[in-house]
Amino acid sequence: MSSSGVRAEVPGDGAYMQTFMDEIFRAFRRPEQRRWAHAYLWALIHVPGKKTPRRMALAEPLPPAAAHGLHRFINASPWEWTPVRRRLARRVAALTTPHAWTVAELIIPKRGEHSVGVHRRLDPVTGRTVNCQRALVLFLVSGTQCYPVDWSLVLGGAWDSDQERRRRARVPGSEAGRTPADHVVGYAAGVAGRPRLAGLPWVLDLTRCDDAAGVLAGLARQRADVVCEVPPDHPVLLAGQHTPAVAEVGALMESRHARQTHVLLRQGPDGRVRPVPVHTYAGTVMAPRPGPGDDVGVRPYRVLERPDPDGRRPARYWLTTLTDRRVEEVLRLARSHAAALSAVTALGRGFGVLDFEGRSFPGWHHHMTMVSAAYVYQRLPGAAEGATGGATAPPEAPPRARTPPAVALTGVLD
Repeated sequence: MSSSGVRAEVPGDGAYMQTFMDEIFRAFRRPEQRRWAHAYLWALIHVPGKKTPRRMALAEPLPPAAAHGLHRFINASPWEWTPVRRRLARRVAALTTPHAWTVAELIIPKRGEHSVGVHRRLDPVTGRTVNCQRALVLFLVSGTQCYPVDWSLVLGGAWDSDQERRRRARVPGSEAGRTPADHVVGYAAGVAGRPRLAGLPWVLDLTRCDDAAGVLAGLARQRADVVCEVPPDHPVLLAGQHTPAVAEVGALMESRHARQTHVLLRQGPDGRVRPVPVHTYAGTVMAPRPGPGDDVGVRPYRVLERPDPDGRRPARYWLTTLTDRRVEEVLRLARSHAAALSAVTALGRGFGVLDFEGRSFPGWHHHMTMVSAAYVYQRLPGAAEGATGGATAPPEAPPRARTPPAVALTGVLD
C-alpha cells in the first residue's frame, strides 16, 4: 500500500485504543499497515450497518476514497493473522480469568460461487440448503463473556480437488482435506504450548458431529480436559470388565440402579426457584479406541444426563474428564457453549462477521481477525472506562487513496 497522497483524519478512542493497537498489532512493521488497521478497527466498532470497505468509508471523517485502502489492507496487504490472534488471547488472559475454551460454528450465506470456500450445504437449523461459507470460531471464556481468538474456514468438495480454484483464492496446501474435527484438534494442539491457557477444559457441542469420537480422541492425545455434549447414541466402553462392553450413553442412563441423582436448584424466568434433577452414571466409562494400538480410550469419563424439567424435550447428555468436579461446576462449564452462540450472534449483528466481500483465503482471515480485535476491544474489562469517546485528538490516519475502486448460525460441529 502506498503511503503517498493526502492523509485523512481517523478518530480514536483516546489512550485506551492506542494502547490496544500498540499491543495487538505490534508485529506490523510498516506504519501504513498500523494506520489502516486503526481505521478498519475504528470503522468496525463505530460504523452502523454492513461492514464493507465501501460502506465503512462513507463514515465521517473517512473520505469515500478510503474504501480502496481499507480493501487493500484486508485483501492485498501481506500481514500474518496468527500473531495478532495470539496477542488477542494473551490480552484476554491478562485482563480476565479464563476458565474454558469453546468452539461454535457459523454458516455465512453468500451469493455466487467465487468467494473462497463457498459451497451448497444443508443448514441443520433451518433445514434449507444454502450457498454459504462454513466457519469455526474458537472462544476463550471468562465469566459470562466469550472472546473470539481464532478462526477456521472449513473447505471441502471442489475446494479440495480443484487446484486452479485453490490457486486463485490463495488457499495453502496445508488446508486440504481438513474436517471440522481436524480444526478443533488443531486448536487444542496450538494451545498446548501456552502455559497459562493449556490447562483449561474444552466445552464442545458434539451432538451432530460426524466425528465426535475423533474429536474426543484428538483432545485426549493433547491430555485436554473436556465437557462435551453428545447424542444419546454416542458409544462408550464400560470400565471394570475383562472385556469392556459397548453401550450407548442414553441406554446406559436408563438403568436406575446404575445412576445417581443430584438435585440442583434453578431460578426460572418468573423468579421461582425449583428443583432440577441431574443424573450421573455411578461409575466411569471410556471412549472406544479409534484404531488398533491407540491407547487414548483408557481415559476415564463421567456421564451426565439432564432430563428436560417439563418433559417436552429429549434429555441431554455430557461426557467429561472432570470426574472429581461437582455436578454443578460441570454444568456451569457446559453453559459456556450457549454463551458462545450468543457471542456469534453479536458478532454478526454489530461487528461485520457476515460481511466479508473478498474472494481470497488470506483476505477472509484478515477480516475475521479484525472482527475479533474489534469485539475483544469492546468487551474487555475497562474498555468503557478507558475509552474517552466523543471528541478526541485524532491519531495519524491512513493515507487517502486518490481514487476508489470501481446468519445463519448453528451450535454444533457437524
